[in-house]
Amino acid sequence: MATPRDIDTLLKGWDFQPGEVNARFFKSRTGRELVQMRVDMGLLQMEADLRPDGVHPHGAETYFDYLVGEVIRTGESFRLSKEQCNEADREFVQYYHRRLCWLSLREYHRAAKDADHSLSFMDFVREHSPDDEWTLSHEQYRPFVLFHRVQAGALAALEEKGPESAISEINNGLQRFKDLFARYDAVDQYPDDELVRRLQEMRENIRQRYEVGRTLDEQLNEAVQSENYELAAKLRDKVRSSQTAQTDMENATESDSMGGEG
Repeated sequence: MATPRDIDTLLKGWDFQPGEVNARFFKSRTGRELVQMRVDMGLLQMEADLRPDGVHPHGAETYFDYLVGEVIRTGESFRLSKEQCNEADREFVQYYHRRLCWLSLREYHRAAKDADHSLSFMDFVREHSPDDEWTLSHEQYRPFVLFHRVQAGALAALEEKGPESAISEINNGLQRFKDLFARYDAVDQYPDDELVRRLQEMRENIRQRYEVGRTLDEQLNEAVQSENYELAAKLRDKVRSSQTAQTDMENATESDSMGGEG
């Protein structure tokens, strides 16, 4: 009897929904953690760790890691070849698909980790790009990747540390957006940027839903900007005390967990 080669069984009961990210996370019979994304007429299957296609380019964990090694070997004058540009783009696309899956599955730490990989890789290719045109073809996507990074970081903080921490994550992310616009002499476009506005709306929705006023970080920034340094010093002490208390709580939780395992 011939072995079936179609994927009908995998797709049964899992209809494609246009405009939505449909993903599922599972372990294979061999224990591998895998992610699948439903696409029109099929699916994508990705490894949960390291490079999504499971390949180790030239023995490295990712193509990014391989290229960093090439720079170490050849020097800072290294420039990407056409073939290397194509391979870099493959890795960008793979991490993009998996990042969408993690966000859909509410695996926010994993989504943030994949976004960090892409952002660091973008820094690398900007530094070693063969020409300005290729650089700009990638830099145009940086705001979108950064948006995912801030979104994932804020949602992870909301689940684990609470609304004030989530608001701080968003504020830090908005500052990164402002710095990005400044790098390209486009600060005047910052207030009207769609992604910036969506993050601001996310912040205010969290503030309203959890009845959170101005956070300590926000009060501190306002005090510094208004040159009220006496108030700023007091608020800085409160921020440090709050951070110390949070660290102590996390350490105690970790200690309790280890004791329970023993």
